[in-house]
Amino acid sequence: MTASEYDAPISPLGGLSIAILAVSTSAILVRWSAAPSLVKAFYRVLFTVGLLAPVAFVRHRDAFEKISRRDLVAASGAGVALAAHFASWFESLNHTTVAASVTLVQAQPLFVVVGAWAFLDERVSRRTTLGIGVALAGMVVMSLSDLVTASGAPRPLLGNALAIVGAVTAAAYVLTGRSVRSRVALVPYVVVVYSVCAVVLLTVTVARGDPLSGYPAREWLLFLGMAIGPGIFGHTVINWALAHLESSVVSVSLLGEPVGSTILALFLLGEIPTLPTVVGGAVVLAGIYVTST
Repeated sequence: MTASEYDAPISPLGGLSIAILAVSTSAILVRWSAAPSLVKAFYRVLFTVGLLAPVAFVRHRDAFEKISRRDLVAASGAGVALAAHFASWFESLNHTTVAASVTLVQAQPLFVVVGAWAFLDERVSRRTTLGIGVALAGMVVMSLSDLVTASGAPRPLLGNALAIVGAVTAAAYVLTGRSVRSRVALVPYVVVVYSVCAVVLLTVTVARGDPLSGYPAREWLLFLGMAIGPGIFGHTVINWALAHLESSVVSVSLLGEPVGSTILALFLLGEIPTLPTVVGGAVVLAGIYVTST
């Protein structure tokens, strides 16, 4: 896809700002829903596919036919990694605070760097190493603080650990699909990835015996909200912005998500982060900033 394919009146930076606001609502919507974590994740992805599929098949039918078998396998692998990301992160929000969960899961750029060094033979600069070290120190502060302070979360250490798993699997999703995006247009790519992700989440949900129906209208509206807000206006717009802006600009801008989610949690959930969480989170974000730039 070239930048000209999606020229629009809105500027890339304006679109990115909207996307950051949209993804900041994700944790709030997940918390408001009383459905099992896997069910929430499945319907978020399923509804996102349903919203994108008509556009994909009307405007990009030929692009689907041109996807090579290698790229299809890679995109499928990205879908599996994305399913693991959603499953672990959604569950983490059941156990720890929004501030801690969103900050830790946003640490995926650190694991992208480590994965690129380990599997793609990319060099890691001293500055990047410093940034990773600073972020890891912040993670330790956030996690250890839960042993000595009352955060109000039921099982914060478990929630924090799941959020880090979510960051690792998000990094796997990015690394798996990075080369594919240079050859496959945005909408066909995300439709393939989200479809595989939905199938994986559905399989695990059924295996666990979580109910897929019988939810009140409020829950279905929340599922749809997760798809439209964080899904379409959030991550899909972020992928669009990557065609117009440097990846470092997008990565650093994503640091606004933990801040936005924490503020929303304060006003909408009455969740006040502890001082160690704020300090540790600030250190994590500083480390991600250094790594991303």
